Amino acid sequence: MPCTVAALVLAAGHSRRFGSDKRQHLLSSGQTLLQASLQLPCAQLSEVWLALRDDDPAPVGVADNVRILQSSSSRLGLGHSIATSVGQISTASTAQGLLVMLGDMPFIQPATLAALLARADSRLIIRPTYQGKPGHPVLFGRAWWPQLCTLTGDEGARSVLLANPQAVRNIELGDPGVLLDIDRPGDVPNRDKH
Repeated sequence: MPCTVAALVLAAGHSRRFGSDKRQHLLSSGQTLLQASLQLPCAQLSEVWLALRDDDPAPVGVADNVRILQSSSSRLGLGHSIATSVGQISTASTAQGLLVMLGDMPFIQPATLAALLARADSRLIIRPTYQGKPGHPVLFGRAWWPQLCTLTGDEGARSVLLANPQAVRNIELGDPGVLLDIDRPGDVPNRDKH
């Protein structure tokens, strides 16, 4: 039986290094950074969750099937945001895998997501690499969701991967987009600068 997968797109940060709300930065496609980052999971998955801050207004131009998670704990860091979101998803979803994505990575190729989904397993952690460097998104089988729910601070889920090397499967892909996150205006590729 195939492993059903949901996506969690993390977009509750404060864009301090970017200097403005990078989620609303317009790309050359006419989409905002957040819209572009949501496009891929929405195209391949029926269940997509979006983690926002509790004071965020409802995002504009987001697909109808995106479910919004808002939490004040996101102020405490990425780990808290993941833990709170996964806790809510655990009770609301029957998915057996969770694709944890960052809301500032709009250049991941569709084939990359398809390759991760093809290897989804409730007992494994699937991570893409590019030229040997680990990237995003990371697909966590449901067996690892309880550990995600214990995360704190701003470290993200790295500690779960380090604590469970036997479960991690790296997939080398020819997609530099798995490494390209937008933290500062200079990170936006030239074709997408305004």
